[in-house]
Amino acid sequence: MKMKSKSNFTCQTTTKVLLAAAVCTKAGKAIVSRQFVEMTRTRVEGLLAAFPKLMGMGKQHTFVETESVRYVYQPLEKLYMVLVTTKNSNILEDLETLRLFSRVIPEYCRVLEEGEISDHCFDLIFAFDEIVALGYRENVNLAQIRTFTEMDSHEEKVFRAVRETQEREAKAEMRRKAKELQQIRRDAERSGKKVPAFGGFGSTGMSSMSSGSIITDTIIESEKPKMAPVPVRPTGSSKALKLGARGKEVDNFVDKLRGEGETIMSNTGKMPSLASNVLPPPVNVESVHMRVEEKISLTCGRDGGLQNMELLGMITLRVTDDKVGRIRLMVNNYDKKGVQLQTHPNVDKKLFTSDSVIGLKNPEKSFPLNNDVGVLKWRLQSTDEALIPLTINCWPSESATGCDVNIEYELQEESLELNDVVIAIPIPSGVGAPVVGDVDGEYKHDSRRNVLEWSLPVIDAKNKSGSLEFSIAGQPNDFFPVNVSFVSIRNYCDIQVAKVTHVEGDAPVKFSLETSFLVDKYEIL
Repeated sequence: MKMKSKSNFTCQTTTKVLLAAAVCTKAGKAIVSRQFVEMTRTRVEGLLAAFPKLMGMGKQHTFVETESVRYVYQPLEKLYMVLVTTKNSNILEDLETLRLFSRVIPEYCRVLEEGEISDHCFDLIFAFDEIVALGYRENVNLAQIRTFTEMDSHEEKVFRAVRETQEREAKAEMRRKAKELQQIRRDAERSGKKVPAFGGFGSTGMSSMSSGSIITDTIIESEKPKMAPVPVRPTGSSKALKLGARGKEVDNFVDKLRGEGETIMSNTGKMPSLASNVLPPPVNVESVHMRVEEKISLTCGRDGGLQNMELLGMITLRVTDDKVGRIRLMVNNYDKKGVQLQTHPNVDKKLFTSDSVIGLKNPEKSFPLNNDVGVLKWRLQSTDEALIPLTINCWPSESATGCDVNIEYELQEESLELNDVVIAIPIPSGVGAPVVGDVDGEYKHDSRRNVLEWSLPVIDAKNKSGSLEFSIAGQPNDFFPVNVSFVSIRNYCDIQVAKVTHVEGDAPVKFSLETSFLVDKYEIL
């Protein structure tokens, strides 16, 4: 928040130079306008409506004049950025101010269209107020405007974090006390003694139990997790068994953390797998179910060259019915990349080598029931650039204001379909948000982690290449390493289970199959 001195206020109220700043259509319709003097809405709309009619009369390309005001303007695709000034203003200073206004707009609007301008109108007005005060240009640059409008306060964040921690500790203490009271009541009921009164309200017996139930229900139910309802054996009218729950306050706190980029772990402390979040399980899981899973770990140099690529794959079998325990799997291996295959020790290796059939060494035995058994795994390790499934090129170029970064991708393995692709580019801290130009897909600036995330829902043969351009203060080394993540329901090595049959009679067995190709590490150093 900048304070204006009294002396500045006195001298600058005598003559107003900049009257208004507006973004309007080519027909003169105002989308957003900020007046720096007392002007009615009708007056502003009239000035802007007259502006397009005057453009044909003027010989200049940057301003036109009337008897009372001057319009200084700059085209923004289908729109105009217009400054309405007095005729005695300095035209050179007005042009410099206009350029700063034009650079502010892309900071808040991804596309220069009427709808996008309207959605971010208040952000633009706040930024306009940082540029002009009392009709005169303020001595600020784009980075300072961004800092002033963000109003980021480290002290406020610390205060909120401390307060939320205290609230969580208080709730945990209340839950502990409630459990102690509940345990005392249960012990008294089991021993047949009179249930003691709690809280000093003078109530005993069942009235005490009732009040205790209300207290427990109020405190503990606020921590109840959101889960599917499970039938529970009725135990009476008491609700004191609703344990381990959380309510709206805790949910809001968790949502706030997720919004700031934090990863929230589940109650069991295990991170959910990427495949379980993105890849849906098969609709119908048969008694014989198989998973074909591949994970890739890849490291490339920023100037080209594959430093290391390792791909691990496995076929996992799960049998849930002993009637189909004695089976064989016919595998189609069309891989031409040179993968190394290895079967489970209990699998007949000779049968697999000769016929590509997976079966137990002892055909009289069955596969284990209700267990995931890895029957075949493979490994591919290479430094051949031709095997890179998705190439990433990042080109930072130093400029007068920092760096212009151009990053592009290209799908080399056209048989793949990559979903939910996220290309994360590190951003220097303390310099604000990048100014993004051309982009295929969508982007998000995570100021908490100082990362620009470029998201593409699908990359396939029809959408095999794309690019992103942005500018920001920094050095070329600041934008590495670039990390990539994606999922796919098609595997990289063309290895699939084609058929499942009984050991005796070769009768076909119905089976279900799910395939996933995931990223363990994918970075450009």
